[in-house]
Amino acid sequence: MIIGAGQAGAQAAASLRQEGFAGAITLLGEETPPPYQRPPLSKAYLMGALEESRLYLRPRDFYEKNAIELRLGARALRIDRAGKAVTLESGEALAYDKLLIATGAPPRRIPVPGADLPGVAYLRTIEDSDALRAVLAGARRLVIVGAGYIGLEVAAAARKAGLEVTILELAPRALSRVACPQVSAFFHDLHRAAGVDLRLETALAGFEGAGRLEAAVLQSGERVACEAALVCVGAAPETQLAEDAGLKVENGVWVDETAQTEDPSIWAAGDCANHPSVLYGRRVRLESVPNAIDQAKAAAANMTGKRVVYDATPWFWSDQYDVKLQTAGLGEGADQVIARGDPKSKRYAVFSLKQGRLLAVDAMNDPASFIAGKKLVALKASPNPKMLADPAADLKSLLAAPPKEQD
Repeated sequence: MIIGAGQAGAQAAASLRQEGFAGAITLLGEETPPPYQRPPLSKAYLMGALEESRLYLRPRDFYEKNAIELRLGARALRIDRAGKAVTLESGEALAYDKLLIATGAPPRRIPVPGADLPGVAYLRTIEDSDALRAVLAGARRLVIVGAGYIGLEVAAAARKAGLEVTILELAPRALSRVACPQVSAFFHDLHRAAGVDLRLETALAGFEGAGRLEAAVLQSGERVACEAALVCVGAAPETQLAEDAGLKVENGVWVDETAQTEDPSIWAAGDCANHPSVLYGRRVRLESVPNAIDQAKAAAANMTGKRVVYDATPWFWSDQYDVKLQTAGLGEGADQVIARGDPKSKRYAVFSLKQGRLLAVDAMNDPASFIAGKKLVALKASPNPKMLADPAADLKSLLAAPPKEQD
């Protein structure tokens, strides 16, 4: 039994068959479309450049051919660990021998006046993206609350479509939770150059309008006129089922290095799972497609009786205007940041190190730095800082025998 038909859940179902599991597989999804990819919802699909069917992770008949019972529009309400059953909203109880929780991380809601006005949107599902597209079609001015990846991606798409865009960010810089100051500055300048009104250290008080959205109201009292607003202030792991079942939850469902919870019959994977990282020596919860795929593969293998330790190098990407950001690793705790290239050229990389060890690389239109950096991060290497900073240096040479320490 798999609860959650997103990237992790769908991958786990497919991987179970690839691992040779021949028993019954039930994949439960709250939404009605078959499992699909979410990143295009804030980019190509939102702007009508991608058909819905191209979002689907696999053809509809894949599940039938592989004897995977795909239960769509089926919301799980309760996990009975003692009875090994999952109760659905319909009242139906489904038995399981082994269970995977892959419930993801829905967007955080903001409790401000006017948040329920027509025209105020969140973005996670196909339905959300369809609704936002319809709103944008009749809008001239868009307010985005939050300058994270999704907010910036939608801002880029909206500017390309000719909308006036204002971003309200409470923090002193964009991407403050996920990027170093140099990367924040790069995207701040990119959006300002594209005509986005990006306001930092700006707090939202609420929304107002007579029957539908007309303005965002700041705590300063200023009104920012708009016909559409997108709220993207981060995501929270969906853990209610696990909590109610008595499983350990702390910033996600608590799992070990094999994606298993303290219940030997239950695993968790993807955005909702908090797992130990051998690479970084601490626990992490990652919101990314690569993590969902790789952790689901490991969970599926372990559900069939194998022992696979999940310790993949985290990586992420974002597309904004003509810039592709590729990030490998986690830069939290860095004490040194080395820039490579000229940000004005839009080919630029930033390396984050701690005590000489490379923790992460952020590469903008620089796939070579991303590929080499990702391998160096996985090796826990301490590369020569001068080579990292020199755009003419071949980073591949650092991979032959990466030094562990540098003077």
